[in-house]
Amino acid sequence: MGLLVLLSLSIGVADFSWSGFLHSLINHSANSDSSLFLVSRLPRTIAIILTGISMAVAGMIIQVVLKNRFVEPSMVGATQSAALGLLVVSLLFPASALIIKMGVATITAVFGMMLFMLLIHRIPPTDFLMIPLIGIVFGGILEAVTTFIAYQTESLQMLSVWQFGDFSGVLAGRYELLWLTGALCVLAYIIADKLTIVGLGDNIALNLGISKRQVTWLGVGMVAMMSAVVVVTVGMIPFIGLVVPNIVSRLMGDKLRRSLPAVALLGASAVLLCDIIGRSIRYPFEVPVATVFGVVGTVLFLWLLLRAPADR
Repeated sequence: MGLLVLLSLSIGVADFSWSGFLHSLINHSANSDSSLFLVSRLPRTIAIILTGISMAVAGMIIQVVLKNRFVEPSMVGATQSAALGLLVVSLLFPASALIIKMGVATITAVFGMMLFMLLIHRIPPTDFLMIPLIGIVFGGILEAVTTFIAYQTESLQMLSVWQFGDFSGVLAGRYELLWLTGALCVLAYIIADKLTIVGLGDNIALNLGISKRQVTWLGVGMVAMMSAVVVVTVGMIPFIGLVVPNIVSRLMGDKLRRSLPAVALLGASAVLLCDIIGRSIRYPFEVPVATVFGVVGTVLFLWLLLRAPADR
């Protein structure tokens, strides 16, 4: 990850030299290299790391809460509902502050996830494939409604900014909301043991004195807020919350206290790598990181499905 951070800070269209940046630090004087580093390169890299961490941790939380390894925030209506709420509030109150838009997006994401959980309430937990299939259909319906509203209001271009995750517009002052997702990830680590117990089953949670309802809705609220902040700031990025937790779970097991740091590290590294690829393959143009991760995530997930279990 350290190497990827250095590459992310070094790659870009604008001219940047580490020698000029170090010279400005030594002489305590600003120059073009230090300004570019502080205004663009460093905020972009921090935003990528926070996005990767938050979406990977959110994926792990929702998989534990629903007891299904084939779901992620975009498969339970969280990101689509957040985009719908963001579009509605932008149309009705275009001059509203960013924090208000984020709040509305979070509320709609929570309602979308609640509706999804009502839809799957009668499905037996052993039917692992039916839940993600319902989630894909549910997310498609939400996206269709959002696109229809955007088409009727001539807002398709604005909507496309939120539907395709891209870090090219990240500058100082435009990404700070993502620090909130970092705080939520810390909270997830604090309650990791409770989440692990809830994931073991309702009876075990009851016997150990854990309130399944409270922990479940706390997890749902955290996933909704993480998804809303990411959509508001950089847009939707698929497969992070699906692929990364599955890889870490295969390597380290399902104890969240132990695996969450690895999930966060791998999520940040994966998004950094995909962003560097997107900036490099058509230089000086950029391919959105959502497109790159969509391709890489599909390949990795197919590998996870088709890979024979290792002998132990």
